[in-house]
Amino acid sequence: MTIVLFTDFGSSDVYVGQVHAMLAREAPQARVIDLLHDAPAFDIEASAHLLAALAPEFEAGAVFVAVVDPGVGGARSAVAVRADGRWFVGPDNGLLSVIAGRARDTAFFRIDWQPPRLTASFHGRDLFAPVAARIARGDDPATFLRQVPGLEVKLPAGDLARIIYIDHYGNAMTGLRAEGASPDLRLQVAGCDLAHARVFCEVAVGTPFWYENCLGLVEVAVNQGSAAAALGLCVGTPVTWR
Repeated sequence: MTIVLFTDFGSSDVYVGQVHAMLAREAPQARVIDLLHDAPAFDIEASAHLLAALAPEFEAGAVFVAVVDPGVGGARSAVAVRADGRWFVGPDNGLLSVIAGRARDTAFFRIDWQPPRLTASFHGRDLFAPVAARIARGDDPATFLRQVPGLEVKLPAGDLARIIYIDHYGNAMTGLRAEGASPDLRLQVAGCDLAHARVFCEVAVGTPFWYENCLGLVEVAVNQGSAAAALGLCVGTPVTWR
């Protein structure tokens, strides 16, 4: 059984370790994969598209703990979504809606169970991780989940025409899926007009371009340089085709 962690907690703070400790106690046989802990902080829409691009790499039956939750402790609901055989546990704030909107087969559940201790600010550890552990170890979902017609907060499941993630190289991932995009198209971003290249070495060192990355998304890059620094990009920068 595989539990996958996708959060904006960061890797240098105390939070990820506490989630691991909870999972080790509740599902000691599970394999836990730290997929990403620097999802764009507080940016639910960008993170939803990033999650939707990353999740298909995992096998059916994988259970995701997905937490980008600026409304933690407020009125938003806690949910679990089964989408094409994978489970996603997290807040009902739109984070899970893109993956659900693109799935062929879905089921939606409200988390009715509460732990003996539920802190107001750390539902990732206290609520989502234990629920993911119960799903992963095969507990009867009816004992802690209630099926509902759908999510309360739904974001559009189509492409997102802006930067959604910048990696440590300075490559800028967009929410545009590259499938069907002609190599003849030019991408406009931050006042620049970028041509396509298949791989980095097809352009001169220092040249910006767009390409299809390993997740099937359009990405802005500079050969042996930082596109973010060279072009002044950040998460949220809009992009358009020309």
